[in-house]
Parts: sequence; C-alpha cells; structure tokens
Amino acid sequence: MKSRFIDGLLSACAALALWQAVVWLTGVPSFILPGPADVLTALINNRALIAENAGTTIIEVLIGLVLGAAIGGATALHLMVSPMARRLLLPLMVFSQAIPIFALAPILTLWLGYGIASKIAVTILMIFFPVVSTFYDGLRRTDPGLLDLARTMGATPTSTLLRLRLPAALPAFGSGLRLAAVYAPIGAVVGEWVGASKGLGYLMLLANGRAKVDLMFAALFVLAAFTVLLHAVTSAAARRMASWSKETDESGSA
Repeated sequence: MKSRFIDGLLSACAALALWQAVVWLTGVPSFILPGPADVLTALINNRALIAENAGTTIIEVLIGLVLGAAIGGATALHLMVSPMARRLLLPLMVFSQAIPIFALAPILTLWLGYGIASKIAVTILMIFFPVVSTFYDGLRRTDPGLLDLARTMGATPTSTLLRLRLPAALPAFGSGLRLAAVYAPIGAVVGEWVGASKGLGYLMLLANGRAKVDLMFAALFVLAAFTVLLHAVTSAAARRMASWSKETDESGSA
C-alpha cells in the first residue's frame, strides 16, 4: 500500500513537471493553458466556491454509487437464479450499452428536472453495467468441484448460491465496485453539463464560458482528487470483502 502511494506521488510530480515544462517551452498563453501555479492560485482564491459545488457533486456521486452497486448486485443475483431473467434482461443490458450516456442525460434531465435526481440517475446508469457484468461473471465461475460437492451433500440451490457462489464472486464484485468508483463521478458531471445550477461540472462550464481557464482546471483537479480518493476507499473495502482471496501482482507473486 505504501509503495503504491509513493508510486502515485512520483507519477503526479512527473506529470506536473511535464505540464510546467510544456507551458515554459511553448509560451502558451495562460487563458489557453495555465501553469500549475496559476491553477493552485485559482484553487486557493476560489476555495469557498469550489467547495460548495464539490459538495453537491460528492453527494450525487455517493448516492448514485451506493444505489447503482445495490441495484447492480441484486440484478446479477436475479440473473443467476432465473433463466427467464437471463433471456430477457441480458440482451437488453447489452443493447443499453450501445446508447451513449450523453444521449440519455438530456432525456433524464427532462424527466427528473435540474436537481440532483437526474444526476443520480445518470450515475446509476453509468455504473450499472460494470457492476452487473463483473458480479454475474463471478457468480458463474464458481469452482465446479465445490458445486458437485454441494449437490452430493444435498444442498438446495438457494444454499448453494448464498454459501458457495456468493462468497466466491465477492472478488469479482469488488472489481466491479472499483470500476464504478471511477465511472460514478463521470456520470454525475455529465448530468451537470446537461443542466444544473450547482456542481463541479456546472462550475467548469461556467468558468469556461467566462474564459477563467485556471478556475476550470482547479475544479477539474478537485474532481480528479475526489475520484482517486473514492477509488482508494472502494478498493480497500473490496479487499476486506474478499480478504480470503489473495491478490497477486503481474509477476504472479502474492
């Protein structure tokens, strides 16, 4: 965990150094590409405004993440136990991914209004498919030997689902949650871009319209920092859920 934090810090420092080097070498005007110092200044000078809008976005993301994960998990379980649901819902879910979320966001805003409800709905739609697909795949990939043993011992389908398939699928569900933690802020911001009066997405549009690019970058970096934090917290929760399953790195070591 410590090495990951250090690696992430070094990567961030390298990116900032490269960014500043590009600004210096190209001489690009600050209203097109402000330097890191300009963005930090904008962040400090507008901290109250950014904090107010960030609070709205954070609420939308957290509610959408919890609801999306719950609905997605329940849907995956239903697909596992119901052949009828698999025949009806799986094609629909795949088809839904062919519709860009940018096309659905205006419709949801029209139906649900300009408040947080439409942003939460966009967030749920954004994360629903990754959670369902990863969790359902984990439920289907239970060790066949364990399933044969359960049938030999006379276990009921419900008992097999709850005692074998569900624990074995928790690592896959955790992977879905990690993806959801990254996608959820995107969904909320897309909803805010379509129509909102608060939020980091709204603030970025407002700053861009007023040629305050430094403020736009400041809001963007607050959103990125929150996304990284949310991903870290979700990853920690996912590891605790599947603590019995050892993670390995790319070399195969535990």
